[in-house]
Amino acid sequence: MAVVKATESDIDLLARLLRAEAEGEGQMGMLLVGNVGINRMRANCSDFKGIRTVRQMVFQPHAFEATIKGYFYQRAREKEKRLARRVVNGERFWPAKFSLWYFRPPGDCPAQWYNQPHVARYKLHCFYEPTAGTCENIYNTF
Repeated sequence: MAVVKATESDIDLLARLLRAEAEGEGQMGMLLVGNVGINRMRANCSDFKGIRTVRQMVFQPHAFEATIKGYFYQRAREKEKRLARRVVNGERFWPAKFSLWYFRPPGDCPAQWYNQPHVARYKLHCFYEPTAGTCENIYNTF
């Protein structure tokens, strides 16, 4: 059962985001990106207040660098659509289980990102989970 509303168009959009943001990180890397996106839609806190749709999440200004690159606008493939459906259906994976941010630094992961603690690194991406004081709701979404 879906944890957020998503049409086939939304699945397509999310699949394109997963590929464009993390294809080089493999299937798990793409699932982790998807977890962060779904978390942003469900948390309603910090920079993500009022984000309720896949489209709002994907195109939130300055949220995902991939949306300004041509690769993002290529047709979604079925394998990424399957991954998108998995995260829409609530599959969550550490270190993105409660993360609202990730990025790919040129070196080591900073201890904090947007004043939130580093959880872990997966391949080249660093994941950051909000403190309860910043976003208690993220811990109550599942």
